[in-house]
Amino acid sequence: MTLSVPAKNGDISFWMADLGHVPVSEPLVTDAEADVVIVGAGYTGLWTAYYLAERDPSLSIVVLEQHRVGYGASGRNGGWLTNSITGGHDGYAAKHGAEAVRVFQNELNATVDEVLAVCAREGIDAEATKGGSLLVARNEAQRRRIAKYVAHAEKWPEEGVIELSAAESRARVNVADTRGGLWQPHCARIHPAKLAVGLADAVRRRGVRIYENTRVTDIEQGVARTEHGLVRAQHVLRATEGFTTRLPGKKREWLPLNSSMIITEPLTDDMWAEIGWQGFETLEDLSHVYAYAQRTPDGRIAIGGRGTPYHWASRFDTDGLTDESTWSSLSALVRDWFPVIGDAGIAHTWSGVLGVPRNWRATVQYDTATGLGAAGGYVGTGVTATNLAGRTLADLVTGSDTPITRLPWVGQRTRKWEPEPLRWVATQVIYGAYRYADRSEFRGLTRTSPVARIADIISGR
Repeated sequence: MTLSVPAKNGDISFWMADLGHVPVSEPLVTDAEADVVIVGAGYTGLWTAYYLAERDPSLSIVVLEQHRVGYGASGRNGGWLTNSITGGHDGYAAKHGAEAVRVFQNELNATVDEVLAVCAREGIDAEATKGGSLLVARNEAQRRRIAKYVAHAEKWPEEGVIELSAAESRARVNVADTRGGLWQPHCARIHPAKLAVGLADAVRRRGVRIYENTRVTDIEQGVARTEHGLVRAQHVLRATEGFTTRLPGKKREWLPLNSSMIITEPLTDDMWAEIGWQGFETLEDLSHVYAYAQRTPDGRIAIGGRGTPYHWASRFDTDGLTDESTWSSLSALVRDWFPVIGDAGIAHTWSGVLGVPRNWRATVQYDTATGLGAAGGYVGTGVTATNLAGRTLADLVTGSDTPITRLPWVGQRTRKWEPEPLRWVATQVIYGAYRYADRSEFRGLTRTSPVARIADIISGR
């Protein structure tokens, strides 16, 4: 079968292109003052602005964005509003205790519903459907890994994971070669760009000033500097996620890890009758180089995964432009999962970056002495975590001592990534090892590849 060339490549993402024309705010052209300045108009920055304006309507709040609202991961992601703890439970439990992690998990469960509630309250049509999340095993090694997940679920029942038989899993979504599955209820599929733009409109209605096409060149106590002016503020908050490496002194703070996506043309009714997927669950498998997918309301499949995981010296793609090897592998993957789609066309392909801390755990930070704060490092779980981070930053800035300001990720720091060429070489080796492990398991290896175990150790996951 010949794979069709995507109709569109880059242009940020399908989600952003689907919005059509969205007016862009004027850039900052002179110096300004505010109580709070937030760098980055993605989910973290917008949620922080939203809750700050809610907590204290008298605050003067400015948001600075180098491109346009949702340009980064917020407008490019897979649309999973899920309850995952970035970096998992056990690392936090070792330092903070199991009870603190249970509180953290329950807060994330509730955060899924909080985002949906805000969308309803603010009239944001994010095309949300809360169908839970389905994880499928497609070979014997993956099936055996289910036992590991079940044991984890028994230790952390707050996550809500339920084991499914192969038949139960296929009844939800008919993925080829399914041998078992896991499902959890705390997840909704959304249209990422509609959430970002709708949230931006909501904060503007509350008096927040958003300046787009305004690149921040430096952040220091009391000041965010741009190419055409500066903003002085008592509180300066960084919400730059994968783009953090572009700021002075932040080159090794977080790794900008690439993830890529494709989306099909709308499938036929006959195809959907074979596939099922009536509950609009988010979907992934148990591969080491994982893939993630959703069914859209207009009958498309959006699927993502790792292409070129990392560019030398933390370079970025150009407006989401994706290389042929990446989109062709994703195109082959969606047809492997769902053979019935045959030659269905690919409408759009794009890429973006995740902010990855060295310990793979997200963080919320705020220094009362300097007024400097930051949040991020979500490693792909940020659609939900950004809301909790935004509420947490709002509480910290306003001096509120609340249960969420005492969560384990508050104040967490990690060591920097290795300098080049070490981080480039390590990233290539790690993901090469994961791809090798997946191939071995699909060729008949019945247990988790030892190569993957070694890669986990090297990566620090």
